[in-house]
Amino acid sequence: MKFVRTLLLALSLLLITKPVTAWEVTDHSFKCIKHMKQVENFYVDNLLGNLEGTLAVATAGQGVYPEGSVLQLMPNEVMVKRHAGFSPATNDWEFFWIDLTKDGSVIYTRGAVEVNNRLNLNCFGCHVKAKPEFDFVCRKDHGCDPVGIRDGIWTALQNTDPRCPGSDVVSAEDQQALAELGAIVEELTKSQQAPAQ
Repeated sequence: MKFVRTLLLALSLLLITKPVTAWEVTDHSFKCIKHMKQVENFYVDNLLGNLEGTLAVATAGQGVYPEGSVLQLMPNEVMVKRHAGFSPATNDWEFFWIDLTKDGSVIYTRGAVEVNNRLNLNCFGCHVKAKPEFDFVCRKDHGCDPVGIRDGIWTALQNTDPRCPGSDVVSAEDQQALAELGAIVEELTKSQQAPAQ
């Protein structure tokens, strides 16, 4: 009996001093976008191994993504579905802006409602407009504002993810699409710098 009490006390202390923590997302959680599963013009994965569940929602086009789901349209912007209660405002999505090199990813910024991308556009501000049945995921008919970028530009960004083998060889079509994107970014930057009237 004394042994059982000692064992229970030891287990209680272990649980108190070392609580179970949620899984972590680190720089190493992200990989070449082309090594993920493509669904239409975006890519999905699942950091907890439930790729089948993530694919089921992505291919259905609606539903609640399972915990661990990773969604990427652009190589340097990531959505990760966290545990229930992580962020009710974002339906438990965490947004990431990551820096990319051929050697991997480095998380530049992360969070829920406060994360902006490299153009200073707020992730939450776009995704909150998705209809509830789409779990904060923006697609052409999901209620989000159109971004004014054609699919070929997204493809060019995906094809030039520096983490992917062969990304340094850029096709003429991708070069043209990236040039179009450069003009869009320049115009957006100018409009953000213009004084308010």
